[in-house]
Amino acid sequence: MAIVVVMPRQGQSVESCIITNWHKSKGDKIEKGDLLFSYETDKAAFDEEAPESGVLLEKLFEEGDEVPVLEKVAIIGQPGEEYGSLVSGKHPDNSHDPSPVKEIGKPADKSSGKSPGEKIPGPPTVAESAGTAPYNEASGSCNKDGSFAGGRIRVSPLARKLAQDHDLSLAGIKGTGPQGRIIERDIKEAAARMRKGMDYSASHDKKVSRSSDPPDYKTGALTGTAKIPESNGDYTDKRISNMRSIIAGKMMHSLQNSAQLTHHMSADARKMLAWRKEIKAEKGKPGIEDISINDMVCYAVIRALKVHPFMNAHLIDGSIREFNKVHLGIAVDTDRGLMVPVVRNSDDMNVGGLAGRIRSLAGECRKGSVAPELLSSLNASFTITNLGAYGVEIFTPVLNLPQVGILGVNTITYRPSDMGDGVIGFVPVIGLSLTYDHRAVDGAPASVFLAAVKQEIENIQSNS
Repeated sequence: MAIVVVMPRQGQSVESCIITNWHKSKGDKIEKGDLLFSYETDKAAFDEEAPESGVLLEKLFEEGDEVPVLEKVAIIGQPGEEYGSLVSGKHPDNSHDPSPVKEIGKPADKSSGKSPGEKIPGPPTVAESAGTAPYNEASGSCNKDGSFAGGRIRVSPLARKLAQDHDLSLAGIKGTGPQGRIIERDIKEAAARMRKGMDYSASHDKKVSRSSDPPDYKTGALTGTAKIPESNGDYTDKRISNMRSIIAGKMMHSLQNSAQLTHHMSADARKMLAWRKEIKAEKGKPGIEDISINDMVCYAVIRALKVHPFMNAHLIDGSIREFNKVHLGIAVDTDRGLMVPVVRNSDDMNVGGLAGRIRSLAGECRKGSVAPELLSSLNASFTITNLGAYGVEIFTPVLNLPQVGILGVNTITYRPSDMGDGVIGFVPVIGLSLTYDHRAVDGAPASVFLAAVKQEIENIQSNS
């Protein structure tokens, strides 16, 4: 009997995943345990194995598609087996087995009375939250902008992005993917017709002029309906990765949905540098932990957050949620992109324990083995991002919503300072850049918090 493979849920905070690679093609013979497809959340990558032996009868999504968790992804069965009814969620009329359709990873919901083959409504996916145009499957009618009165247009995230790049409305584009879904090739065909001066709608029967609007050379996208300039060898176009697209979307969402303001301040780094020098001299000896400058700054921030809890908070639906514990998000640079794992209950740790946990999480992020729930911005109460190693002296970090604050740590520079008795000397200072949500925090208290971080740094002790 044919079975349905669904997109696994990787952590309670993960609502959708992106298929990055299909390792089997439609019609391929499959043995149980064979690698079926690879997928990723916004931060981590995973592989899915075939749960049963058989033939890959159908792939319901393409590479690059964003798939809600527990959504049907593929059908595995025997050669020639009828499976069309499985795609629609109904049981086969010609099935001799009255048992429900088996969906790997999705048990029947006994409380709702729905069979596993039926789709149970859940929270909106990332694609839907990002503005998927609604669709009325009953009438099929649409407005000029591609919106419908009820439902939504079925379109893959990759196709939507490509349509935006080509300035194409989704209205009138006929989808050739599963259940009429608009996929990448549909957009490419529509763009090709447009470049030839043809209407890109499904009817193909109208000729229109496309020469009046100039192209946008800055973005490479079409402005109006102009043609994209042909490549002349002076540049190379590279498709944005799925990870980069997700990060970009989050950054845009953050900037567009909050009132962000950044304050800059410097702290005397002499005590931190002296402590770091001691650690290097004792490195390798029993009981000596490797504690970096970044670890010291994180420890100072945690202490400041305990005194000023208004910065250890989320802004959600017009309410400010202040946390009793400090759950510190740490920005980690990886080959796949920026990840921000959370150190839960960081205020319970001494600086050595904190340093060890940060090292462990950073290693898991770079290997791709970090738990997805540790990457959710909802699970961190404040975030720190450090660009000091790159020599950055000042920058404006972007909020990790719904958090109300993020601290950027800059490089250490030397500045003239009054050493007393009329002597002017150069003192090492570390730059601090605090971005906060002005909807939740005013400038004065934000400055007070930043000054508290400065004070904690300047008074840090090696026995902390």
